[in-house]
Amino acid sequence: MDLWVPLRRWAAETGAGTLRCVAPPPSPAFALVNTNGDFVFRVHTRVANWNGLDLQLGFAPQWTNGQIYVHSLDLRKNVDPLINPSLRPVASHRIIVLDPGHGGISAGTPSVLGRGHEKDYTLDWAFRLSELLAAQGWQVFLTRTNDCGISLSNRVAFAEAHRADLFLSLHFNSAAPDRTQAGLETYCLTPRGMPSNLLRTAEDDASLSFINNQFDAANLQLAAQLHRSLLRINGQHDRGVRHARFLGVLRGQNRPAVLIEGGYLSNPYEARRIADPAYRQLLAQAVAEALPAPGLESGPLKLLKEPISH
Repeated sequence: MDLWVPLRRWAAETGAGTLRCVAPPPSPAFALVNTNGDFVFRVHTRVANWNGLDLQLGFAPQWTNGQIYVHSLDLRKNVDPLINPSLRPVASHRIIVLDPGHGGISAGTPSVLGRGHEKDYTLDWAFRLSELLAAQGWQVFLTRTNDCGISLSNRVAFAEAHRADLFLSLHFNSAAPDRTQAGLETYCLTPRGMPSNLLRTAEDDASLSFINNQFDAANLQLAAQLHRSLLRINGQHDRGVRHARFLGVLRGQNRPAVLIEGGYLSNPYEARRIADPAYRQLLAQAVAEALPAPGLESGPLKLLKEPISH
């Protein structure tokens, strides 16, 4: 398979839709118009847009001989799962594990307001979400229910022990000492062969493959649905659906798994909102509304525990 593929040719050969120029050179942009929506690509930038939702690609599209080229991994791992979502019947019972980030001596990021830490707000968010999901028929388990420390490996083992269908890790972000950065980010594991959108101290080895990579398509579908719903609450501060490889809480998951960064505690405006219980209730409602009710055929996304083959 060619690494770089002319987007127009790929769309025609796969029936993915029609290509329309939305911005001319020297900074060309093209929209792939599909029955499920529009996917906008901009040359030389990794930020694409799916139906108004920002998505971080693995590779920036290229401009060659008057055509836009997109990397084959992005087409397979980022584009196809969204424009052609695999819809399957919902299982008769559904189990979800909520993972409130941090806990114990791992307090997470402190609020710029000088009171409260990430670990406090994530636990409250998880409690609120748990009640809503239970009322919808989910079986809900929390990796922690008090201010205790728990390792990343034990959070993964907890989900496995409870035979979870989905795993959601709840966090809040920080860019300290920068107080201006704000917005919502939603992460899933980076597919093999693709560079991550966020790096930490560890090297980003694209040759690595983890258990959770068998759910690449389902991860992205789940992340996009949650991100879109949360943006309505966050206020459209969209920092995109992203991929990261260093997130140990996701790598070993044998199920679709997503990590949500629900706002910046280093930003005074967002920190005040996050400190408000009513706002955390809205965040919980947004997540609950994004997930299909167990056993029902309604809802735009119907996920199974089995991986989607690509």
